[in-house]
Amino acid sequence: MNIFQAILLGAVEGITEFLPVSSTGHLTIMEKLMGFGLDDPDITAFTVIIQSGAVLATIIFLMKDIVRIVPAFFKGLASKTAREHPDFRFAVAVLLGSLPIVIAGLTFKDTIETTLRSLWFVAIALILWSGVMAFADHAATQVRHEDDITWKDSLIIGVVQCLAVIPGVSRSGSTMSAGLLRDFDRVTVTKLSFFLSIPALTGASILQGVEEYDRISGGVGWVNTIVATVVSFVVAYFAVNWLLKFVAKHSYSIFIFYRIALGSLLILLLSTGTIAAQ
Repeated sequence: MNIFQAILLGAVEGITEFLPVSSTGHLTIMEKLMGFGLDDPDITAFTVIIQSGAVLATIIFLMKDIVRIVPAFFKGLASKTAREHPDFRFAVAVLLGSLPIVIAGLTFKDTIETTLRSLWFVAIALILWSGVMAFADHAATQVRHEDDITWKDSLIIGVVQCLAVIPGVSRSGSTMSAGLLRDFDRVTVTKLSFFLSIPALTGASILQGVEEYDRISGGVGWVNTIVATVVSFVVAYFAVNWLLKFVAKHSYSIFIFYRIALGSLLILLLSTGTIAAQ
């Protein structure tokens, strides 16, 4: 991998991590077009680690909320009365909603990093989950807001988020769809999706960084990895800001049509042998 490829992949990660279009799916496609083997553990580790840049961008963007929610959580641990505060309930929702994806990620780690990285999975998942997103977007009443989140809501959304281990489904797409079907408004489910990304992606990046340190050093290289991470941080910050403003006034239709178009194009390229699946 050269520095220009690293910059491009970092930009793709930053743009797509929080949009409901599947960042892993896009990175898988880009890496294949660049000639990398999708079953290459070096590339897999690189893909996961550069997510940390996007996560850091989210943390900084949400800092005003974080400095309010974290103290509320600890106050709630010490006081029964404080547990009734919406910020405490939101913190609990994020923690509970993060547990299923952590368990799924650790349990199916090998399958995720090998079999599921086939472009056929990416193409099919892009199209099929578009149907789920379209249904959720149409059926949502959007009568519930951030203060209405319960532990049951977060657990359901967290379980659905597990489907995002399949490249093409999209972590944000799964959480947003589940949230809409629980009747939350688009801004609330988008914001919750941002918060749910912090524990899941941070844990995955740290785990890969520790486990694959030597592999990255001798393969992709830490310079390329760090550059891609920095690029993903910068791009993701603007993407998060744009998305929250966009969903406040628009539906997810543009993302749904884009997913279907990309998935269809990918199937065409795979069927004609223009690109290989693995």
